[in-house]
This record gives sequence, structure tokens and C-alpha cells, in this order.
Amino acid sequence: MSGRVIVAILLTIFIQTQTLAPAHSASDNLLPEAAVGENGLHTQSWFHEGFLDLGEDLKDAAAEGKRLVIIWEQKGCPYCKRMHEVNLRIPRIVDYIKKNFTVIQLNLWGDREITDFDGDVLSEKQLANKYAVLFTPTIQFFPESLEQVAGLPGHKAEVVRIPGYFKPFHFYFLFRYAFDKGYEEQPNFQRWLGGVGDKLDAAGVKYDLWADQLPEKLPPGF
Repeated sequence: MSGRVIVAILLTIFIQTQTLAPAHSASDNLLPEAAVGENGLHTQSWFHEGFLDLGEDLKDAAAEGKRLVIIWEQKGCPYCKRMHEVNLRIPRIVDYIKKNFTVIQLNLWGDREITDFDGDVLSEKQLANKYAVLFTPTIQFFPESLEQVAGLPGHKAEVVRIPGYFKPFHFYFLFRYAFDKGYEEQPNFQRWLGGVGDKLDAAGVKYDLWADQLPEKLPPGF
């Protein structure tokens, strides 16, 4: 995976060890809870439902000015559940993702057939093995165009990969990092995020990295 952006697993484990108890207050303006599909995965109505041809999906996303992202999940995954119950109920996060990304949800143990960028046709679980996806949730971000993919398989074409659950602050800025191509100037997401923190500090914005909500009144550009 050299040359690709992979956040340190130790940091991910630290984040995952934070309490799983919901911390939203009753007054929070949250989106409705996600439904659970027949496969046992939590799902979102705005997730992309296509023919599972990654090349075509990326092409369609690019035509809309969006980036393609895969979220790997599995039945019974507590941190997948938390991602849906916390992160994907925050309007600012969901609005940003819907505006800028085409999101495909894949099942780590699923049997649906996927066509990889290199033309391989594999089941979800075979593709997970090919991509060496070991944790759920795992989020993979891909280049802007098929030309940049250059016929490579997804795990070699990806520009950012995050294994594990991130709290809302990290999660939201991860998507901004991917869409704004922050990885081109700073391949280490945590260092890039440190720069974001410096800017927020300079703007007098109070934030909590481990909170279950985003900072209030984020400045323009954030």
C-alpha cells in the first residue's frame, strides 16, 4: 500500500475504544435513524444503487462532479452501527457527502458480483480479500477519473483508505480531505487535520475531537 494514504491503525483503535453510548442531546437536530436491510447492514436511502461496475460508477460520479467512495461493512459490526447512528445522522456531514460523493456500500461477506476497475468480476467477499479489507467499517476513496485509475485494481488505484471508525470531527474532515485532494500536498491525514485545527484555533472556534457532534458555527470553507 506504499504511496497510498492509510491512517495509522493504532489511532483508529484508540478512537474505537471511546464510549459507544450515544452522546447526542435531546435538542440535537439529527436525521432519522438508518433502516436495517435484509442483509443485516444499516443503510442510507442516498447510497448508490447501480450495477456494481466500479469503472462505470466512477465515470458517472465524475460526470456529476463527485468522487467515488466505497464503505465496507458487515452484519453485527458495532462501529458500522455507530457510524450510522451518530455520524450519518448529522445533517452537515450527510449534506456534504451527498453533494460531493457517490457512496457504494459493500458487504465484507456478501455474494453480489462486482466488476473491479481492472475488469475482474468477483463477489463482494472475494473483492474484500483482493483489496485486503480487514476491518469494518473501511472507507476507500478513489481518483477523480478513470484516466487516473489507469486500469488498476481498486486497492492499487485508491487515494485514501481508512480502516475503522472515526468520530464525527475526524469523519467529516476526512471527506473534505479526500474531495479537496489534501493527500496530494500532505499524504498524512493526521498532519493535514492538525493544520485544520490550527486554523480553527486561529478563528477562535471551540471544538472537541472526541465529541459526537461537530463544532458549532464552523467558518466558511470548513
